[in-house]
Amino acid sequence: MKNSPSPDTVIAHTRCWIERAVIAFNLCPFARKPYQGEQVRYVVSDAEQPEQLLEDLAAELEQLRASDPELVETTVLIHPWVLQDFLDYNDFLDLVDALLEQGGYADEFQIASLHPDYQFAGTAPDDAENYTNRSPYPILHLLRIDGVARAIAGHPRPDAIPERNIEVMEREGAEKMQALLAECMGRE
Repeated sequence: MKNSPSPDTVIAHTRCWIERAVIAFNLCPFARKPYQGEQVRYVVSDAEQPEQLLEDLAAELEQLRASDPELVETTVLIHPWVLQDFLDYNDFLDLVDALLEQGGYADEFQIASLHPDYQFAGTAPDDAENYTNRSPYPILHLLRIDGVARAIAGHPRPDAIPERNIEVMEREGAEKMQALLAECMGRE
């Protein structure tokens, strides 16, 4: 991890992306409230192996479970030094699902997956729609199911969110989104 960014820098890059992409383009219409209410916990894992990351994930699920939702609604677990390859990351999500089930978390939490090279099935790597889930670093976003259910209940058409996001990303274009990510990565 020589010449690696500090945890504070990793968080600054991630917060920039959340502000400039997720919230600015309304990719997740439920993100603004906890972000502005400072109810998001940011954790930078120093894991270099998937097993270590799985341990960090279990610890963060316990931490979130023990936290008051009014203070911590969600956790952004950033893991810059493991699962850089998207296919490895995607395979790792099976272990995440198993942890949720076997650890007794499946009724309380869900995990949103984000990665710098995120690619939806049936898309080309450079397709703009992939930017709906592209982030500065690989991220596991821990969400409380109750919070998601409340947010969805208050949204007029939650089923239309993915289609709308694809339209927004196609309108903005992959080059613009790539430049936005690069700009966020340049922040300290």
